[in-house]
Amino acid sequence: MILTTTDQIEGHPIMDYLGIVSGVSTRMQKAAFTFNMEKYYQSMEDNLNEVKEEAFQHLRDNALKLKANAVVGIRLDIETFPNSAIIVVSVTGTAVLVKS
Repeated sequence: MILTTTDQIEGHPIMDYLGIVSGVSTRMQKAAFTFNMEKYYQSMEDNLNEVKEEAFQHLRDNALKLKANAVVGIRLDIETFPNSAIIVVSVTGTAVLVKS
C-alpha cells in the first residue's frame, strides 16, 4: 500500500476516491526512572515511534477495508498530556484506488 502526504502519486493516476480514513493510537508513557536525561529522552522517542506505527497500521487496516491500495493527503497529529503521561497519535488521509 502506498502512503503519502501528497495529494497525488506520480505515475499512479487516482481512479477512485473511497473515503476518509484514520488511525488513532493512545499510550501512557512508560516509566523511566533515571537521572540520565539522554536515556529518558530516548525512552520517550521509542515510545512515540511505537504509538505512531500503531496509528499508521490502523490507518492501513481501515483503508484496506475500503479496498484501497493507497492513502493520499496524510496528516499526522501528535498530542501529549504531560500531567498524565499520555500520548495520542492520530493519522488521517484519503483512501484511494490508484492505477498500478
